[in-house]
Amino acid sequence: MGKRVDFTQGNITVIILKQAVPLIIAQLAQLVYSIEDRVFIGHIEGVGKDSLAGLGICFPLISIILAFTLLFGLGGVPLFSISRGEGNHAKAKNIMNHSFILLSVSSLIILGSILIATKPILYALGASDNTYIYASKYLRIYILGTPFLMIGSGMNYYISAQGKPMTAMITTLSGALVNTILDPIFIFVFKLGIEGAAYASIISQFVSFIWVILFIFSTKSDTKLEPLRNGFQFKTSVLIMSYGITNFVMEASNCIIQIVCNKSLSYYGGDDFVMIMTVINSVRAILGLFVSGLIAGAQPVMGHNYGAKNYDRVRAAIRSNTIIGIAYTAIAWLFVILCPRLLISLFTNDKTILDMATPYLNIYFMGYIFMSLQFSGQSTFMALGKRLPAISFSIFRKIIIVVPLTLILPLVMTNSISGVFWAEPISNIIGGSASFITMYFTVYRKMTLKSTKN
Repeated sequence: MGKRVDFTQGNITVIILKQAVPLIIAQLAQLVYSIEDRVFIGHIEGVGKDSLAGLGICFPLISIILAFTLLFGLGGVPLFSISRGEGNHAKAKNIMNHSFILLSVSSLIILGSILIATKPILYALGASDNTYIYASKYLRIYILGTPFLMIGSGMNYYISAQGKPMTAMITTLSGALVNTILDPIFIFVFKLGIEGAAYASIISQFVSFIWVILFIFSTKSDTKLEPLRNGFQFKTSVLIMSYGITNFVMEASNCIIQIVCNKSLSYYGGDDFVMIMTVINSVRAILGLFVSGLIAGAQPVMGHNYGAKNYDRVRAAIRSNTIIGIAYTAIAWLFVILCPRLLISLFTNDKTILDMATPYLNIYFMGYIFMSLQFSGQSTFMALGKRLPAISFSIFRKIIIVVPLTLILPLVMTNSISGVFWAEPISNIIGGSASFITMYFTVYRKMTLKSTKN
C-alpha cells in the first residue's frame, strides 16, 4: 500500500498549494490538450476560420461528456475524502469502486447515443450547413475516445484525493505530450485537417487512461481499485450521483449557455461571431486554469479536515482559497485589458477577426474578479458535501441570470451582438457575490461558533 497522506497536520496554505501546483500543471497540460486543437485548427490554410467555428459547435457536447464525468467521477470524491478523514477506508474504497463502474457504463451509452444521432444533434446545437461539415468530421472521430476520456479523467480525481497530486499530474501530462506531438503531424503533415486533431485527441486520451488504470489497480494506490469486491449497490451509486449532481449541473449549464450563445450569435451576426465566441471561451479556459487548480487542490483538504472535525483548519483553507483567488483574477483581468489582441492572436491571425473580437473580449471579462467569489463559495459547498446550495448557485448564475440576459439584452441594446457578451460579466457580479456571502454566513461563521464552543 502507498503511504497515506494526512491533511490534518501542517500549514494549511502550504498543503493547499502543494496539492494545487501539480494540479495546475496537470490542468495546464489538459488545457494545452484541448486548446492546441483550436490553435492548430484555427491556422489551417483556407478553412481555419470555418473549421474553428465547426469545433465551437461541438463544445456543448464535449461539455456534456465532461458533465457526466464529474457526476460519476468527481461526485464521489467529497464522500471519499470525508470517509478517509473519518478513518473509514473500507467505505472510501467502496465509493471509488462504484465511481469506476458508473463511469464505464455511462461512457459506452453516451458514445452510442451520439454516434446514432450526430446530424440532428449538431444542427440542434446551432450548426449551419457550412459549419456542420467540419463539426461532423471532428465529432464522429473524437467521440470514439469517450470511454478513455471519462474513465481516465474521472478516476484521476481519486488519485489526487489520496494526496498524490504528482501522480495525477503525470496522467494529464502524458496525454498532453502525446497530443502536442501528434496534432501538427496529423493536421499539417498528413493533411488530415480537423479530423487529424480528433485522431490525436483519441490517442492521447488512451495514453492517459492506461496510466490511470495501471496506478489505481496497483499497490501504489493506498486505496486500490477493486470494482467487483462488493458488487453493485444501488444506494451507493445514488449517493455518489447526489453529490456529483452539483458538478453535473454546473457543466451541463455551460452546455446550455454555449448553445444559446451560438444560436444567438449565429442569428445576429453569423458564423464569424460563433468563431469569436469559441476564441473567447478558449481565452477564458486559459485564464481560469489557475483558479480551477487551486479549487481542485483545496477541496480534498477541506473535506478531509471537515470529516475529522478540524473546523479551524477548514476555515483557514477557505480564507486561503479566497484570498489567492481574488489576487489571481485581478491580475488576469488586468492582463486582458492590457493585451487583448495577444490573447486572441493565439487562435487566429486573421486581422479582421482580431479587430472584431477585441472589444467583445474586453466586455466578456468585465468584472472577472467576481468569479473568484463564485469559485470560493461554490467549491466550499462542494468540498463539505453541501449539495443544495452548491447546485442552487450554479443554476442561479448560469440558468436564471446568463441565459435570460443572453436572450433579452440583444433585443434592448443598440449593438445586439454586444448584448450576448454582456450577459457574462453581469452574472459574475450578481452570482459571485450571492454565492460567497451565503457561504460566509451559513458555513464559515457557523464553523467559527463550533470552534469557539470546542
